[in-house]
Amino acid sequence: MNESTRPTLHDLSSLGWDEQYRTAFAAYDHAGQRPARVTRVDRGACDAQDLAGPVRATFSGALLSTVAEDPVAAPCVGDWVVLRDWSDDRTTVEAVLGRRTAFVRASVTPGASHGQVLAANVDLAVVTEGLHPEPDLSRIERFLALAWESGATPLVVLTKADTVPDPAQLRDVVAAAAPGVDVLAVSAATGQGMQDLAPYLAPGRTLALLGPSGSGKSTLTNRLAGAALMVTRELRADGKGRHTTAHRELVILPSGALVMDTPGLRSVGLTDVAESLEMVFADVEALAQKCRFNDCEHRTEPDCAVLAALDSGELPQRRWQSYLKLGREARWMAMRHDARLKAQERARWRRIHQAVRSGGRIRP
Repeated sequence: MNESTRPTLHDLSSLGWDEQYRTAFAAYDHAGQRPARVTRVDRGACDAQDLAGPVRATFSGALLSTVAEDPVAAPCVGDWVVLRDWSDDRTTVEAVLGRRTAFVRASVTPGASHGQVLAANVDLAVVTEGLHPEPDLSRIERFLALAWESGATPLVVLTKADTVPDPAQLRDVVAAAAPGVDVLAVSAATGQGMQDLAPYLAPGRTLALLGPSGSGKSTLTNRLAGAALMVTRELRADGKGRHTTAHRELVILPSGALVMDTPGLRSVGLTDVAESLEMVFADVEALAQKCRFNDCEHRTEPDCAVLAALDSGELPQRRWQSYLKLGREARWMAMRHDARLKAQERARWRRIHQAVRSGGRIRP
């Protein structure tokens, strides 16, 4: 394709395309290949959006080989990918462009310690939590750790504001557990508070909704889209959510923003989130800086600002216990991940030594 007939890519800006992605695509910019944004992923294939509209593509052999070695390299919703057209009318995903942000959930597969990418290239991580039943502050803190670690800007949206008598009071309680993060209370059913979300829905901006089943993610997506795009179900009799979204899908809103509705997560395993925990618990970290000793463990040390804040009630016991629990989990996951890497390295060197002894070819 010559330059006079090559389509310009500026129209992709409505999908979040910008100069950074244009630069990354330059190495692949030749006839038969084009950029597209992934809107939905199935096993070995995906739906994507390019200049011409929706397209279905399978993963190339080279990409499948890469994914077999590193599942995190698999295309996910929000990714910018390189598509290639073939003479037999097939379209394949040849490569995934570098991710600006990525939500990685620790693997829950027995015997595996790799991560799973939930969404990529997200600008705003919207942690959703229902006001009814009562908001789970520890769960919100866990999702905020995931959000901060992704590189996206977190936002907490409390749903079902129409089901409680004083949503503002509950919002203030949640805000105290989310320092540095905007917290909104809305009702997708009645429209209450939805106007407060408008400033966050700029054209080309990508939002990801994170939260447990029953937190109202699908209902919120439908309200923002102005159409029943996502299936919704009532809460179970015990107040717990039912899983409704079985896939991650990218939806373009009337405002021009894009939103991902992720599957309901009953639990979120944390990977290496030491720095993000400092963001989630900025108040605890600020107190620790006031301790007399730099290596204070906040147990029995004299002049410990954390213990003093616990005694006075300035730092709630619940929040302190959440801080300790998430810190332990993050350290355990980091050690587990390191152990896997060490095992892989030992296996690689065993292959090398065996090849040397047998006079065969050394494989990396």
